[in-house]
Amino acid sequence: MESKIWLSSPHMSGKEQSYVNNAFETNWIAPLGPHVNGFENAIQDYLQENSHVAALSSGTAAIHLGLILLDVGLGDEVICQSKTFSASANPIAYQGATPIFVDSEMDTWNICPEQLEIAIKDRIKKGKKPKAIISVHLYGMPYKVDEVHAIAKAYNIPILEDSAESLGSTYKSIKCGTFGDIAALSFNGNKIITTSGGGALVTKNIKFKEKAIFLATQARDKAVEYLHSSIGYNYRLSNVLAGIGRGQMEVIDDRVSARRANYDFYKESFKSINELQFVDEPDGYFSNRWLSCMLTPSEEIREGIRISLEALNIETRPLWKPLHQQPVFKDAPRYLNGVSDKLFEKGLCLPSGSNLTNQDLDRVTSAIKTYFRA
Repeated sequence: MESKIWLSSPHMSGKEQSYVNNAFETNWIAPLGPHVNGFENAIQDYLQENSHVAALSSGTAAIHLGLILLDVGLGDEVICQSKTFSASANPIAYQGATPIFVDSEMDTWNICPEQLEIAIKDRIKKGKKPKAIISVHLYGMPYKVDEVHAIAKAYNIPILEDSAESLGSTYKSIKCGTFGDIAALSFNGNKIITTSGGGALVTKNIKFKEKAIFLATQARDKAVEYLHSSIGYNYRLSNVLAGIGRGQMEVIDDRVSARRANYDFYKESFKSINELQFVDEPDGYFSNRWLSCMLTPSEEIREGIRISLEALNIETRPLWKPLHQQPVFKDAPRYLNGVSDKLFEKGLCLPSGSNLTNQDLDRVTSAIKTYFRA
């Protein structure tokens, strides 16, 4: 059998090793060190927009701390895009709050502004104004920033921007991860850049960054003894992993270009197969194309393609199962228009790593073309 083609595997450049070696040579193996500061500064320089960054152990940790900073607690409600990975919503439950799921629109596959406003009005009518909105840039495609933020501003609800999949994406030439009151980044092994495991909280509010770091380091008060007046978390990124991140940040533009080239290759290769559809960038949108995704005519065909590629040692996956369909959230309120259900039924994520070779891409496209000729 031919070698495995992964959906989205880590891609090291070689630059990371020098930072990791430095950490060992200087004995900065303790959790914090100069690479953490250097990594945070590199992200801040990349994002611009007066961003402040706290490097953390995961994107999930960033969302969790973001909710705490926005004062979300027991009994509160938080609106969350339903078409996303469970990590977008799990921290809502950590806080004893209730997720309110809102469906998507077809232009970007992200949270639907119309359904968002319907949800806000209805929750207020029911006596509980949502405490925050979690909006996701799905698969690297920016959500409808202007529309979503106008609604949030009209009702004075803060936005926690889930930018875990969108580092390198822009909306009207402004980097994703800088639009929300707080944003979360992910550097998991499958992301556009990786620290093996890791994430970051982004904010323009320096006090938010300082509080996030305080909470992420077990909320230790300033005292000679170990003194704690708040519940804290072990959420800080290690110096060694931050060294990997510094090396990855040096090649992020190359990684974005490679992923976008994958998308262009797939779209061009399948232009004669009318049954396959791709989501294009609206004017002013720039997606990092973290994953290249396509829509098939039906769940049966989606599964037929997936299974036939699996037999050839090629990994593909359905689009995220909407959170309102997840058993763990079966009782959560939801405001639906059918879009995310339809996307899940028909959508397939194709191999998208920045380390894919031309031979890999040819194997994928040839296999799919063969499926349609069968």
